Amino acid sequence: MNEVSMLIGGEDRPASSGATFERMNPVTGSAASRAPAATLADADAAVEAAAAAFPAWSALRPTERRARLLKAADIMDARAGAFIECGMAETGAMANWYGFNVHLAANMLREAAAMTTQIDGSVIPTDTPENIALAVRQPCGVVLGIAPWNAPVILGTRAVAMPLACGNTVVLKASEACPAVHRMIGSVLHEAGLGDGVINVVTNAPDDAPAIVERLIAHPAVRRVNFTGSTHVGRIIAMHAAKHLKPALLELGGKAPVLVLDDADLDAAVDAIAFGAFFNQGQICMSTERVIAHRSVADALVDRLAEKARKLVADAPANGAVLGAMVSAQAAQRATALVQDARDHGARIFGGGALAGAIMQPTIVDDVSPAMKLYAEESFAPVVTVLRVDSDDEAVKIANDSEFGLSAAVFSRDIARAMSVAKRVESGICHINGPTVHDEAQMPFGGVKGSGYGRFGSKASIAEFTDLRWITIQTGPRHYPI
Repeated sequence: MNEVSMLIGGEDRPASSGATFERMNPVTGSAASRAPAATLADADAAVEAAAAAFPAWSALRPTERRARLLKAADIMDARAGAFIECGMAETGAMANWYGFNVHLAANMLREAAAMTTQIDGSVIPTDTPENIALAVRQPCGVVLGIAPWNAPVILGTRAVAMPLACGNTVVLKASEACPAVHRMIGSVLHEAGLGDGVINVVTNAPDDAPAIVERLIAHPAVRRVNFTGSTHVGRIIAMHAAKHLKPALLELGGKAPVLVLDDADLDAAVDAIAFGAFFNQGQICMSTERVIAHRSVADALVDRLAEKARKLVADAPANGAVLGAMVSAQAAQRATALVQDARDHGARIFGGGALAGAIMQPTIVDDVSPAMKLYAEESFAPVVTVLRVDSDDEAVKIANDSEFGLSAAVFSRDIARAMSVAKRVESGICHINGPTVHDEAQMPFGGVKGSGYGRFGSKASIAEFTDLRWITIQTGPRHYPI
């Protein structure tokens, strides 16, 4: 079992109350990690440590910030094995998923490092004689990052990488489902020499999360909030941030559609759908949840997808299967209930089968209708639905009939036609002839509608984590009307 401590002001800290909580392995039921159950005073201490570190870190030369972030990336790569071992125990995911997490997270640190010299401003034409008007971007202060468990190394790193590159100090509120993994991110950054208090990690017991989050957001020193997680919790975060007039970047739930047009390469579509729907047990915000197929190709598509799904067996990660466990038995039970509701309303089910705790097999739900819960609800499971349409216009209409708008994909051999369709889909991200699950460190990442607002990723996120100031310099005499 991993014994975890908080990172506050460069020190390993227990909870001030001495309380702890345990994260259980979803497959074995044994304790995977034990972590401090932070108090409100601990939350305050983390923010105050970050605030104390801000003047020195924000004044550091950009090339020095870059060097330290690059060193952190190398340390993270070197610790891939430890991240994999810890992550598999805490969330039941496969080694290849955690290996990818570390690879992309390290690249996010490298991309953030490259941005330290790209935080620029502009000279603005002014009507005032002998006056120079400047638009200057400056670090905003302490940034609070709240990261989830489903892609913990990627999303925990993303929550802090660009804020740090922009000259801010950070507090990372770890997920209750992977406190050890998120604490390891703090260790990597601290050991890279960022400085005491530049990165702080707070862990909390599940029941304490609402109070801890509210306290962190309310602290006067916190100037920005970023959150990745469910739309339900995102609304709560947004309300707290609005109450205190603090900008928030929210990357929330998804119900990603793949639109398969009548001229699509079906083999390519099947491979992308299976990967997008079932990789990491469908527990990715970009996971393919809906296949919207032209009626003329739908039957062939479903047949091929079902054949592919039969080869993708889920089991305990240690057993060498292609797919692993879900985050909990409760999550698998919820997804199974959604599938059963669809069956009760007339859907045809391919794959799936009996549950084994947190292990759920890939499932295809065909002939879905709006009467079924799966039509609208995010399953966050290895479950994909199929809807049939008669035209591109109908495909777009159904794709947009969702509260979510994060990722989407369009399959067609006619790129101009696919581009026309893609432009009409309401999503922050859309891929043509590629999977809905696709992320790169330099890309602007985020959604619309119930999937949130703001953008992570390289240059796109500079505006999220800096203050744009107007500064003028009067170089000669100035005329005043009085």
